[in-house]
Amino acid sequence: MISSPFLAEFIGTTILLLFGSGIVANVNLKNTIASGQTPWILITCAWGFAVFVAVYITAQTSGAHLNPAVTLGMAFAGKFNWASVPGYCVAQLLGAMLGSWLAYLTYIDHFRATKEEASVRSTFCTGPAIRNFKNNFFSEVIGTFMLVFGALFIVGPSIEIQGSEVQNFGLGALDALPVGILVWLIGLALGGTTGYAINPARDLGPRIVYQMLPRKNKKADWSYSWIPVLGPIVGGSVAGLLFSFLIKL
Repeated sequence: MISSPFLAEFIGTTILLLFGSGIVANVNLKNTIASGQTPWILITCAWGFAVFVAVYITAQTSGAHLNPAVTLGMAFAGKFNWASVPGYCVAQLLGAMLGSWLAYLTYIDHFRATKEEASVRSTFCTGPAIRNFKNNFFSEVIGTFMLVFGALFIVGPSIEIQGSEVQNFGLGALDALPVGILVWLIGLALGGTTGYAINPARDLGPRIVYQMLPRKNKKADWSYSWIPVLGPIVGGSVAGLLFSFLIKL
């Protein structure tokens, strides 16, 4: 078992982004084996399975949040220690950056062959199908709300962190598959508007990596970047608060 919950969050989010960014690269970049396939089904399936694998590997150490919105939602629900929130969020952001960079290295020849910058950017971060910030924000809120609200009813009651049993809910290993299915469903049903970031680290970390790439015409779209950060934070927090209210009735 991984020794530190913060290291587990870093490793888990790295794995999540390696697979998640990898599938988008596989269907969007030039001359890959999967280029020209049905991308949305492949993308949503891969993200769901990526969650399953990353959660299964790291859940026993950290609860496998892998997402600042999940961490905040758990804290607002009273199921996670607020003192650990900053460390988890930093680990998740760094893991997302590393995972997307590893996917970039894996597909580096195909990145070089791809001239459409929008296709390149899409392998790192999300963007709206129709640019309407109010509606885009709501899409991220509702998608993340369903992720955290659903996870709170799926996950097990406790994990052991640093020698003591605590009510630190996460996406526990026994519940990894249903949580992966939940992410898959969110992508299929709600992801068509913004690409369903539903995770601030998943979008911001890779967007930073994209900004640092040696590409002449890169456009990171920073004017939109706040939506996949603040939308999931709001959605996850509201889900945690509502869960806390409902279980006290």
